[in-house]
Amino acid sequence: MTRKLMQPITILMADDDEDDRLLTIDALKESRVLNNLFCVEDGVELLEYLRHEGKYTDPESAPRPSLILLDLNMPRKDGREALQELKADPKLRSIPVVILTTSKEEEDMLRGYDLGCASYITKPVNFEGLVELMRALGRYWIEFVELPQE
Repeated sequence: MTRKLMQPITILMADDDEDDRLLTIDALKESRVLNNLFCVEDGVELLEYLRHEGKYTDPESAPRPSLILLDLNMPRKDGREALQELKADPKLRSIPVVILTTSKEEEDMLRGYDLGCASYITKPVNFEGLVELMRALGRYWIEFVELPQE
């Protein structure tokens, strides 16, 4: 099997928990995954980032992500609402979304897949688990999956 040339990808994480965002940043560094990570705090901010609205009008500081890590339980607009809106938008629906949440509810998982998420992952309970998850996600999305260039 020929391996593709590994290039960093842009990951956009939508999560209202600052500790979870910081732990994910640290876990990505620890896992040595090639990426550029940007973070937003809720579904409203996620859609503003993707549509280059509000404080995200400059495409240089808000590049189109290759992958979105989406928490479900956020204020203002939760992950379910944001995912539904994102997948309804012809300009955004091709961006793969991985739901990364504490919810283990079967209903949330089924709804996430119905709305078009690429994967549903329950957040690990410790930092080592998060590092391993980021390593696995990085290998999969960087080394194996063909993502559109844009």
